Parts: sequence; structure tokens; C-alpha cells
Amino acid sequence: METMQIAPARLCGSIRVPSSKSLAHRAVIAASLCQGKSVLRGVDLNDDVRATLAGMQALGAQAAWQEGRLAVQGLHAGERAQGDCLIDCNESGSTLRFLIPLALALWGEATTFIGRGNLGKRPLDPFFEIMRAQGLPFSHEGDPLCLKVRGPLQSGKFALRGDISSQFLTGLLFALPLLQGDSDIELTTPLQSAGYVELTLDVLRDFGIKVVPTPGGYHVPGGQHYCAGSYAVEGDYSQAAFFLVAGALGSDVAVQGLRADSHQGDRLVMDILQRMGAQFNWTGDALQCRAPQGLRGTRIDAAQCPDIIPPLAVAAALACGRTEVVNAGRLRIKECDRLSAIAHELGALGAHITEQPDSLIIDGVASLSGGRAFSHQDHRIAMMLAIAATRCDKPVLLQEPGCVSKSYGNFYEDYQKVGGVCGR
Repeated sequence: METMQIAPARLCGSIRVPSSKSLAHRAVIAASLCQGKSVLRGVDLNDDVRATLAGMQALGAQAAWQEGRLAVQGLHAGERAQGDCLIDCNESGSTLRFLIPLALALWGEATTFIGRGNLGKRPLDPFFEIMRAQGLPFSHEGDPLCLKVRGPLQSGKFALRGDISSQFLTGLLFALPLLQGDSDIELTTPLQSAGYVELTLDVLRDFGIKVVPTPGGYHVPGGQHYCAGSYAVEGDYSQAAFFLVAGALGSDVAVQGLRADSHQGDRLVMDILQRMGAQFNWTGDALQCRAPQGLRGTRIDAAQCPDIIPPLAVAAALACGRTEVVNAGRLRIKECDRLSAIAHELGALGAHITEQPDSLIIDGVASLSGGRAFSHQDHRIAMMLAIAATRCDKPVLLQEPGCVSKSYGNFYEDYQKVGGVCGR
């Protein structure tokens, strides 16, 4: 088992975080659905985005790098392709849930989705209910993932739960404009991670697609065409969150590449850290976070921002007082059981964390001790532990550190660039 030693060191300097993984998924899909060539700027091809790009290529799009930009030749969505199709989602839940409706809408024969890790444990029931209602055949094996579906998806009325994952809604919003008739989506429960849906609507609008919000959901006119063009992907708040937390804990890091008016749901990291006592300063597109008086505990609702709970758990572990992380059950079905991993691994470093079925109770301590910790082969747990190491008394011995390639392949290089001390 590979081990990396990360020594205690405060960070100082400036880094540019990767482009938003959430927006990159959406831009790649939208560009692939155009009848023409689009140029995407600022795309970082981490493992998850590679899976989405490969999936859209399997459906008929073409892509190539041109002068540091991703040029995408869209598929001809007016004609259903023929022959069986295989889409390897790797460990990307976004790829799986975004592309299932598109495969049903675009592909003439069977489509097989495969994946690895915990992907087969991710719920897919909302799509199964739609396929049953329309009489579409499918088969599903969960471990490892093997899902076979066959269209054609028909326009109409779709009842969809909003409290499992917004990814189901995004998948439908991409596919329904391509169908001949109009469609209506009715949300049967409150929508979680609503910020991610706003990102989807932003991208659809930028590529010429009209979606009309209704009191209970969305009206999607059919027969629309995606319009090719140029698109720039902004920096990722979910990755920036790790370095912003480091700043709140005493480091001096400027995070570049972010938009102050972003609709990314993980921009909530700023609101939460401000409630904990942090202050923010913008200089152009560079954001700095400091907490001159230290951090204090607060209540964090994970329903709208599950991906930033790992770095926020580090902030809470070193804050004064108690922090409660609630509505966090979805963290159990990520790349690993993140609730358990956060509690166990930060606890191994000296944090005081109580794990509950869908929440964490974190009582802050003055510093962490360091020691051996395991990434659980989860990119966000690995990065969480690296940030925790900045406030440890002894080095952190991180097992299986390489999983950061899923979303932030250059994380350790950037970490070292701003003074982090790590090595295998």
C-alpha cells in the first residue's frame, strides 16, 4: 500500500484551482449535443470528466485538444444511432446519471453502463421508475455496476423526487429538449443541491436551450437544438474549499480562478466559514480566507453542499466549541462512506468526532496530533487529510494518496507550491 508522509507546515502563496468539475461535465455534454464544433476553454480532464467525455464519444461525438482547448464536434442528435453502445463511467456518478437519459433518447439499440468502486451502490431508482412507466427494458447489477438500458425515451410528464440527487434532474434536462414533444418535470419532494441545477440551467441557456421553471418543476419544450460556440469553464469552489479552510486555520493562501458571482452550490463554503468567524478578501479573481480571532463551531446543513463537508470537518475539528453537521446521509454513498471516513480518520489524528446515522458531532480541539491515516481511496478524504496535516503536531502518514486524480490530479504539486511538505 502506497504511503505519503505529509509534514506539518503552514501554507503560503497563490494557487489556481482546477476548473469546476461540475461545469466541465455539463459543458462537455452540451457541446457534444450540438450540430457543429464547440471550443471549451479551461477544461481540466480529471478522471470523472474523462469518463463523461468518453461516454459522449461512445454516443457519437468527437473531441480533440487544439492549442490547449478542447474542440468538440457534436453528434447528429436528429438521428438515432444504431448498434450496441458501451459507456464506462469509471467511478463518476455524474457521468452515470447524466448520460442514462441521453442514451435512452439518442441510441437505437442497447446501451450498457459499467463502473467500479462504489458506483454500483449509487441509487438509480428515479430512472428505473421512469423506464418502467414507459415500458423501456433494463437490467441492473450493482456490484460491480452493469446497467443495460434500451430506448426510445418518450416526451411527456415526469414525476421526479428531488431529495435523492439533483443529478437525476440534470440528466433529464439535457435529454428532454431533444425529444419531439414537450415535457413537464414535477418535483415530488423538495430539491436538494439546488445550486447544481442552477449550473445546469446556466449551461443549457449558454448553448441555446430553453427550460421554463414552473411552480412545481420545469417545462421543457421539445424539438430544440443545441447551438455550438465557445465556452469557458470557471474555477471549482469544491476544490478551492480545501485551501480556503487552510487559510481559516492560519495559512496564507490566495486561491485564483474563481468567480464571485458563481452559481456553484459549493460556494456555500464562504457562507459557512463566515458563520464560523472567517473573513474573505477578493483581489481580482483571487480569494483569500483568514480567521484572525479563530473559528467557532456552528451548524452545517450538508443537504445542499455534501462535497465540501470533508474540508469543513477539518475546520470544525479545530474550531472553538461544537459543530453539528446534519442531513449528511448522502455522504455514505459517495466514493466511500464519507461520514465514517471523516469520523475515523480525523479521529485517528486527534479530532473529537461522534458519528451518527446521518450527522456528525464535532467538538473542537486546539491542535491535531498526526499519525497514520487512510484515504479510503476517496479523493476528498485524501485532500482533507492533507489540509489537516497543516495543523498537526507530527507528520501524517497518508495511505493511498493517489486517488486525488479523480478530481484534482495536480493537488500535491499545488500543495507543495504553497509550502506544503509531502513525499512518498
